[in-house]
Amino acid sequence: MLFFRNSHHYSEVKLAIFSWPDSSSLLDKKRNSRDNYGFLYLTKHMTTPLIEIRHVYKSYGTTAILNDISLSVNHGEFLTLLGPSGCGKTTLLRLISGFESPTQGEIYINGQCVNQLPPQKRDVHTVFQSYALFPHLSVFENVAFALRCKKVPHHEIEERVSDALRLVQLQDFSERNIKQLSGGQQQRVAIARAIINRPQVLLLDEPLSSLDYRLRKAMQSELKQLQKTLNMTFIFVTHDQEEALSMSDRIVVFNHGHIEQIGTPKCVYETPANLYVAKFIGEANIFDVQVHSLEDANLITFIEGVSLLCKNSGNYKLGDRIHLMVRPEDIRVWSLSEVDKTEGMLPGRIADIIYKGSTVDLKVILPSGKMIYASEFFDEDDDKLEYTLNENVWVQWLSGWEVLLPYED
Repeated sequence: MLFFRNSHHYSEVKLAIFSWPDSSSLLDKKRNSRDNYGFLYLTKHMTTPLIEIRHVYKSYGTTAILNDISLSVNHGEFLTLLGPSGCGKTTLLRLISGFESPTQGEIYINGQCVNQLPPQKRDVHTVFQSYALFPHLSVFENVAFALRCKKVPHHEIEERVSDALRLVQLQDFSERNIKQLSGGQQQRVAIARAIINRPQVLLLDEPLSSLDYRLRKAMQSELKQLQKTLNMTFIFVTHDQEEALSMSDRIVVFNHGHIEQIGTPKCVYETPANLYVAKFIGEANIFDVQVHSLEDANLITFIEGVSLLCKNSGNYKLGDRIHLMVRPEDIRVWSLSEVDKTEGMLPGRIADIIYKGSTVDLKVILPSGKMIYASEFFDEDDDKLEYTLNENVWVQWLSGWEVLLPYED
């Protein structure tokens, strides 16, 4: 079947056929039924978001969970809601799915306000952290459950479930009992069941949190590839920063029911909006400094009595207090014997050396007692990385690698 939604929202439309594995026979049947595989998708200039969250608030009694949340989600986007436990990210997911209702504000899906629509009438599906699989049913029957509830013809169920299981690489496990599967395999079953009805949006509530490290890394890659294959919108909830950075098209950083920043992984990591984002995503060395003087588009400040020239990216004024942030991987540590000129370098002492295989992490104590962190890629042929505990060193980063942030108490 070929279909598209709300064509009047789009311009400069390019048409293409997407068909699931071995689904050509289904494309010739019931062309007017949305339950057939294959669809026409639109690839250029989608002018309206798929989901719009407009000034949403959510409270339980006197406890505010979400406070004035506004957010747009694009067609075919992998969007991650990132934040610590209790920040409101899962609550927002439940509002989108219809399991909760906003105290105030509107939620739109495809231009339609869905505040009053129950979950089963929204074109979304949720994969829960617990997977919510039926332990007494086989893999096949778990995936087929929704289709049987809709009374889809038996032969169509066979084809669609087989196609879905192939997509998640479980075609050889269809008759297995759920209890016979590993955690990663159970997660794939949950995803196959979620996509069987081809919702516009797949909501994933920390689905990888119970997996071990190696399996979690593998599933991150598989999920991202599946999302690209289906050209489906994924909204993914996690508290794992590395997971968010590696999988997302955009990241929404939450903090106590507020959105701190929305941007690409590169944007939120390299140019955090504020001190919270800088500290929450990745490791960060933070210095509290003051603008000592201005020089063209730059400013001069002092750390440990050392004058540093920084790009004035925030148009800060003379005397302003600011935070200066440098990522550990942007810091270079030099042995005393390697350095002739020490201009722009901070003196320090090696307090700890942590070998991590691909990197060597260093803790360096500055004269003031402040601890900073450096991370250098390990090269067994580079004798410059042979540091010793309590060794006196020089610490440096290139001008422009620092990020200046508004001062917060």
